[in-house]
Amino acid sequence: MNATAELAVKSETSLGKASKAIKQHSSENQPAVSVRGVSKIYPGGVQALNDMSLDFPKGELTSLLGPSGCGKTTLLKIIAGLLPASDGEVFVNGKPVNEPGVDRAFVFQDFALMPWATVIRNVAFGLELRGVAKSEREAIAEKYITEVGLKGFEYSFPHELSGGMRQRVGLARALSVDADVLLMDEPFSAVDEQTRRKFQEDLIKLVEVEKKTFIFVTHSIEEAVYVSDKIALLLPRPSRVSEIIEPKIDRTIDADAMRRDAGYLDTVESIWRSLRTYVE
Repeated sequence: MNATAELAVKSETSLGKASKAIKQHSSENQPAVSVRGVSKIYPGGVQALNDMSLDFPKGELTSLLGPSGCGKTTLLKIIAGLLPASDGEVFVNGKPVNEPGVDRAFVFQDFALMPWATVIRNVAFGLELRGVAKSEREAIAEKYITEVGLKGFEYSFPHELSGGMRQRVGLARALSVDADVLLMDEPFSAVDEQTRRKFQEDLIKLVEVEKKTFIFVTHSIEEAVYVSDKIALLLPRPSRVSEIIEPKIDRTIDADAMRRDAGYLDTVESIWRSLRTYVE
């Protein structure tokens, strides 16, 4: 091979490596979920969302926060593929969303458990639908039952559990299917304040351990600030994004100290000032 040809081969190889590196970097920086110009008009002409665009970073927890009726759950269901958008598009890992998919899991507000099934059967149900062998799906279910703090309750039935425990079952079920994105619709609203605080602490740990993308709907300013990497503040119907807030919280301190931290309290107060105009 002459010098010119050898230089050309080396140049092509270098360009190929550079191109691969750029693609890999681009993939790593691509948001897990991207909402582009999404609007939703319900029958009767009620417009819930208006030209909404929003990105959800990979491996982080983003909360949707805003006044009642501002379209938080509507947006969550559109991302889940449970509800079609009237206009616009949603992408998960760069792929358009047209229906529910294995890359997303939904944690419902009302638990949505099968009352006739044990905890382990409920947690493993998504895997059962996929045809995963019983021994494998039960091993996976047991892992997440332990992770959410329900070890020892594998063969209990939902009616034998407290509300907080039933919600843990719903969370374990969502985690067990190993979806990239977990969609959580006010998952802690039906439990008492003590249980809710414990859930919030556990959720922060789960985000860190699981490295998944969490999209979290809540009405609570304090909860959103406490658990979130980012908060999307939504305006009243037809909803748009008012601002994106990144709570400046020192997560190296213990949970009680964090709730008294100046950064936490200042962020809560700032969001309240933004939202109080829309409270009836």
